[in-house]
Amino acid sequence: MKSGAEPQTALLPRGAALFDRIDYRLIETPEDKDRLHLMRYRAYLQAGLIPQSESQRVTDRFDDAPNVWNFGVYVDDELCSAVRIHVLTSECRLSYTTEVFGDILHPRLDRGEVFVDPCRFVADPEMQQRFPELPYLTVRLPFVACEHFNADVGLSMVRTDHQLFYRRVFLCETLGEPRSFPGWPTKKAVLMASDYPKVRDRILTRFPIMRSSAFERRMLFERSSPRQAAPRPVLLAAQRNSDAVASAIGSVR
Repeated sequence: MKSGAEPQTALLPRGAALFDRIDYRLIETPEDKDRLHLMRYRAYLQAGLIPQSESQRVTDRFDDAPNVWNFGVYVDDELCSAVRIHVLTSECRLSYTTEVFGDILHPRLDRGEVFVDPCRFVADPEMQQRFPELPYLTVRLPFVACEHFNADVGLSMVRTDHQLFYRRVFLCETLGEPRSFPGWPTKKAVLMASDYPKVRDRILTRFPIMRSSAFERRMLFERSSPRQAAPRPVLLAAQRNSDAVASAIGSVR
C-alpha cells in the first residue's frame, strides 16, 4: 500500500471501534436543537464561514420542513456531529439546495426523480480532533437514507474545497459552476450528485460501514409511529476485523 494512504488506513481500527460507541438520534427537543445550533455556530465560525454573532447559534427556516430529518451523531452519549437530510420529490421540494440550484433540480423532480439531499454537515471542533473518523460515520446517514427511500440520486451541496472527499467516498460528479450559499459570505458551494443505483455496490464494497439493516433504516426514518431511539448500527463480522475494514477504506486514494 502506498505511503500516501497510511494516514487514512491508520484511522480504521479506531473507526471500527468507534462504530460501536455511536448513536444516531433525531434532534427534536428544544434542548437538543439548541445544542445543535450552537455546534453549527462553533463549526462554521472556526471554518471562517460566518462572522461572530451574539446569539452564537445557526438555524434557518428549513430546520422544521416537513421533508427533513435532523440527526445528531453521539459518541458515548455526547453530541459530536450532525447532518440534516431532506428527501426531495416532485411533491415536496423544500431545501436550500433547490433554492440555490433549482434550475438544475426542478426539471428532474418534474420527471419524478427522488433525491436525498444532506446539508448542514457539521462536527464539534474539539470532537473532530478527538475522532477524525467522524466524517465517515456522519455521511453514512445520507447513504442509508438513499437505500430507505429508494433514491435515484444522492445530492451534496458542498464547499468547493470539499469536492474531493465526496468524489472519493460517494463517487459524485459536480453539476454546474459554484454559486453563493445563503449565510456564507466568504465561500461558494457546488452541487454534486451520485447516481445511487449505479454506484451503490461499489461504495458498499469500498466502505463496508455504509451497510445497514432494514430494521435500522425503519427506526431512523419511519414517521408512522412514535419515534424511538435508533438502534446502534451492527457491524458484520468481516467489518469488525480491523484489517478488513482498513483494507476496504484504505484502498481509496
